[in-house]
Amino acid sequence: MHEAAPEALHDRALDHLAFIRQTMESATAFTAVSGWAQAAIGPTALVAAALAHQQHAPQRWLTVWLAEAVLAVTVAACGMAWKARRSGVSLVSGPARKFAWNFVPPLLVGALLTVALARVGLWGHLPAVWLLLYGTAVITGGAFSVRIVPAMGIAFLALGAAALFTPARLGDLWLAAGFGLLHVGFGVAIARRYGG
Repeated sequence: MHEAAPEALHDRALDHLAFIRQTMESATAFTAVSGWAQAAIGPTALVAAALAHQQHAPQRWLTVWLAEAVLAVTVAACGMAWKARRSGVSLVSGPARKFAWNFVPPLLVGALLTVALARVGLWGHLPAVWLLLYGTAVITGGAFSVRIVPAMGIAFLALGAAALFTPARLGDLWLAAGFGLLHVGFGVAIARRYGG
């Protein structure tokens, strides 16, 4: 009878510790957004904008930007993994899951709208849609990150809104400003303030 009490106490203590750990994990911000990776994405987007602007067929234009998207996702994922490993942050923790669950849906909507708009030949609307939905993803995912991340999303929303009301021929310019210059500027700021 005396041996059962310490075991029960031990089990309860472990349960309490697990609860405390889970609560602390869910209260912390996701800090593995890599500023250096964001800054590295910027120049690739500037190159993509220049290449895309030279394309005469809209399908080729789209191919350039889709290739850039794949490259950007790869760089961002590698940067996040590097920063997480370096700082001891888990990419499957509560804050990381919340970040992903809020970041990914707007991107999926962007992918679906890309297909729909391309099918009906509304190519000129894609830059605004991409900037607006990427900005939305950054704001919603960034709600679980450091303060500067949602601020970057707001900047993307502003560019997307401007792109909506300007001639379609300026689309690559808006994309260069967003995916190129904003990524460099905010990326360097994130890297300097939040350790990479």
